Amino acid sequence: MSKTALPMFATMLGMSLGMLLSMPAFAQVDFSGEWAPLYHEDAPERLPGPELGDYTELPLNDAARLRADSWDADRISVVEQYQCRPHGSDYSMRGLGNMRVWRDIDPATQRLTAFRTHMLAWDSERTIYMDGRAHPPEYANHTWQGFSTAVWEGNMLTVTTTHLKENYIRRNGVPRSDQATVTEHWMRHGDYLTVVTVIDDPVFLTEPLVRSDNWYLDPGQHIGIFGCEHAPELPKAEGAVPHHLPGTNPFLREVSEWYGLPYEATRGGAETLYPEYRQKLTGYKAPPKCDRYCTCTTLFDCNLR
Repeated sequence: MSKTALPMFATMLGMSLGMLLSMPAFAQVDFSGEWAPLYHEDAPERLPGPELGDYTELPLNDAARLRADSWDADRISVVEQYQCRPHGSDYSMRGLGNMRVWRDIDPATQRLTAFRTHMLAWDSERTIYMDGRAHPPEYANHTWQGFSTAVWEGNMLTVTTTHLKENYIRRNGVPRSDQATVTEHWMRHGDYLTVVTVIDDPVFLTEPLVRSDNWYLDPGQHIGIFGCEHAPELPKAEGAVPHHLPGTNPFLREVSEWYGLPYEATRGGAETLYPEYRQKLTGYKAPPKCDRYCTCTTLFDCNLR
């Protein structure tokens, strides 16, 4: 190579390296699309809704049980603020409704800056930031969707959410506090999406609660407008909030009687999560036949007897 060609070669090499270094790092997986939920996990709990007093397989502490035992579903009809109260982002992944996911791309750098989600239920929308920003301080506002950031771990997207308003773990009064941290692991396999959710709640849980949900890609789906209006449905006294005082809820033993479970097993606690607990169910007697929620894979085929 001639002496005059060397500077030109060095210049071209430098330009090429500069272009490579300035190219955006594309995400390994694109979660964009229309996703329909699969309800083959915990379908009766997620579709018609859980039975009153069913705290099975939840690592609850005594404070959580006390709150759940006081629950009266009439408050949704009586207290208008409850009628259009949305799911928290952690429960949105389990609740009724389809999901749309799309990407935010910085036009200047063509880098992925966020994933966004829209859920059918209550038209809830969430931003999952991918630009490395920090979570806000503890005193920042809490919202139903919380503040979410994410990082790639191989082809898995790990999402961390804080600053959530208090909401529920199950729709039978089991609470989740505003101090909880929610970690999600998003994994796509072709046209299927699995989201594993881990809830760490120092107020109401004695150990992390791990759950998973599955979705399938449905390009033809159309998510309509949810729409919700407050309306007085039942007469009420001024300031009344339906509830049960400690020890007065008459419905807590129904789930035990329907499914033949020992009452203590329905009260939850970390011990009830693990297979070894079955060895303690000496009084268990399976019902002679199934007559509640026997086939329940969609909202339309659940046996609601």
